[in-house]
Amino acid sequence: MNNVPTSDHVETAVIGGGQAGLSVGYHLKKRGLPFLILDGNARVGDVWRNRWDSLRLFTPARFSSIDGMKAPAPKNSFLTKDEMGDYLEAYARDFALPVRTGFRVDRLARDDGRFVIQSGGRCLTADNVIVAMGNHQCPKVPGFATQLGPAIRQLHSIEYRNPGQLQDGDVLIVGAGNSGAEIARDVAGERKIWLAGRDVGQIPFTIDSTLGRAVVRPVLRGIFHRVLTVRTPMGRRMRPKVLAHGGPLIRVKNKQLSALGVERVGRVTGVKDGKPMLDDEQVLDVANVIWCTGFHPGFSWIHLDVFGEHEPKHRRGVVESEPGLYFVGLEFLYSLSSEMIQGVGRDAEYVVKQVEKRMAKMAAA
Repeated sequence: MNNVPTSDHVETAVIGGGQAGLSVGYHLKKRGLPFLILDGNARVGDVWRNRWDSLRLFTPARFSSIDGMKAPAPKNSFLTKDEMGDYLEAYARDFALPVRTGFRVDRLARDDGRFVIQSGGRCLTADNVIVAMGNHQCPKVPGFATQLGPAIRQLHSIEYRNPGQLQDGDVLIVGAGNSGAEIARDVAGERKIWLAGRDVGQIPFTIDSTLGRAVVRPVLRGIFHRVLTVRTPMGRRMRPKVLAHGGPLIRVKNKQLSALGVERVGRVTGVKDGKPMLDDEQVLDVANVIWCTGFHPGFSWIHLDVFGEHEPKHRRGVVESEPGLYFVGLEFLYSLSSEMIQGVGRDAEYVVKQVEKRMAKMAAA
């Protein structure tokens, strides 16, 4: 990208060049604060392009934009993952945001008051670091997956692109959240499909329908953005449930899966004779297993004492125990909309205001 500083020191480093990082960059630039966005992908937007082929956003285009630039699509259409990637790339270009691609951070530490950021043999320092990455970084697969027979083709949802990757034969999809349901629909057809895992529920309308388009505004803007926050009793009660189990099914409904011949089964609890075994001890003879079992946060590269049991210890993205360190894009960081495209801007703007205040205090000291 253009406008990338060549200095080994930057006032504010933003780690992650997806919608969260670009939104942070927009607000930093708006306030005239020097910064550099670091992204491990080859191109801005690859975080979306490198997902399964049939993926579309869950929200209409009018709710799929980040601050300052509307998504270039009809307002009631649903962007494909490639269209979303291209939109992010155009966003970075049009706002001339300084992005250094191909810079995958593998260590963040602190030395002599400054943050030290390393990527292979490359190194830079920063006064502030904003980690603009979600909780979903490292694929999570149960340990017993290694006991499955070598003839079974195993993929994690992050590796899945299309049914052409699968062997002939039946398919077990482990994890019945949105990714599992979407992939089950994608692979359904001639073969037998099992979808294993707890029922996460589903929203009571079809998002592609006239009703869905009518209610999406009050649901997203009202409930997700304003009601379900860490400041409300309802939001505080829901937050741990969302972090533990994810949200309800949005696009694909259980009835649709049943019509496609997808069979819902219980949890996969182990392996017997090289085959997956369910919690009722039923053994499934399958040729393929797709793990839609979620992700670890993947923050092991942060060598700072800022983590609780499940997530960074922060107050609305501000890590008070490590001045100058911030997070944006985390699941339910402030509200249910925090990791969503239409919700990340509010968190980004808030964190950037805290950076601005910190730099003003440092300048006055």
